[in-house]
Amino acid sequence: MLNGELECLRNKPAFQQRLFMAEKNQGGSVTTPIYETSVFAFTSTKELVDVISGKAEGYLYTRFDNPTVRAVERKMALLEEAEDAAAFSSGMAAITTAVLTAVSKGDHVIASRDLYGGTLTFFQEILPKFGIEVSLVDATNLDEVENAIKTNTRIIYAETPTNPTLKVVDLSGLASIARKHGITTIVDSTLATPYLKPINFGIDVVVHSATKYLGGHNDITAGIVCSSKEFIQNLKRNRKIFGGILDPTAAWLLLRGLKTLALRMERHNQNGLQVAKFLEKHPKVAKVYYLGLPSHPQHRLAKKQMRGYGGVVSFEIKGDFERTVRFMESLKLCLLAASLGGTETLVTQPATSSHYFITPEQRQKLGITDQLVRLALGIEDAEDIIADLKQALDKI
Repeated sequence: MLNGELECLRNKPAFQQRLFMAEKNQGGSVTTPIYETSVFAFTSTKELVDVISGKAEGYLYTRFDNPTVRAVERKMALLEEAEDAAAFSSGMAAITTAVLTAVSKGDHVIASRDLYGGTLTFFQEILPKFGIEVSLVDATNLDEVENAIKTNTRIIYAETPTNPTLKVVDLSGLASIARKHGITTIVDSTLATPYLKPINFGIDVVVHSATKYLGGHNDITAGIVCSSKEFIQNLKRNRKIFGGILDPTAAWLLLRGLKTLALRMERHNQNGLQVAKFLEKHPKVAKVYYLGLPSHPQHRLAKKQMRGYGGVVSFEIKGDFERTVRFMESLKLCLLAASLGGTETLVTQPATSSHYFITPEQRQKLGITDQLVRLALGIEDAEDIIADLKQALDKI
């Protein structure tokens, strides 16, 4: 930790224990085998019928379920302290299936304005085609959330922290409002991860893009949904039809990534704070968004609600779009790539990547300027990352 500036990580031994909770693998295998098979055979018709009817545990077809996939689902349920979990082929597959499991034609959804671009497009363009009304709100303003509730509201959906402007939603307050009105809450916790924030704030459904910190190596695409057994059972019925289950090999890689999650998050946290402090003092940087800085307006809430502040730092360059592009293209160690949470440091200009497909007016409302840069810190030495940022800033 950096001179005591990051708060002590609570319940770390318990978290580590969950990470390394052993599966009972065949033959005493230390790692979960990859069941890379499309179909499973049976010794009798009775066995087949018992499995397909749910009377007995077993596997029929990998689009329905798979032992390697099930292993990662059990692990994620343990980490999130949820009753069960379901794994998907991408974060968007997880998000869209979770939402469609909870709503029907004629329902109303409340969603945060501050969402990943793909999620925002799903709410604004896809759901209305199915007769589902969507209201976008500032989810950090709980009064605005409650005022948007209608008699047919079924879901309140939010990200925390948001991407890329790093706003934090008061989860306990959000859950309290939803319970009062009998509404399901769904929260995208990708940037928080189970390591940084336990989900025992009363939220009903938690989703992750496991492509990011959970996988941790920029080599898989995956999504996770954690919730009650009842919700996951209904979710998996839809997953079976939509076909979005995680591939067994990707599930195995995700299991591997989870084993180092705690170690990697410590480094992400350290790098995040060091780099944010450097950028905040640089004369060519107009503004820095990082939850670990006391200057962040929601620093206290983040400190109360999270374990550390993560590895995403967003900042605005003094200048215009072209000057920001010159900075981006002058970087050497930091790679121009649209993701986060891996071992390599990646950098994007949200206006040309994650939020490219929404209008400039929408970006402006979200605080996403042409000069905004999102830095997704890896686990390299902070000094090397800072040196790369400095030489690139010196060139603009």
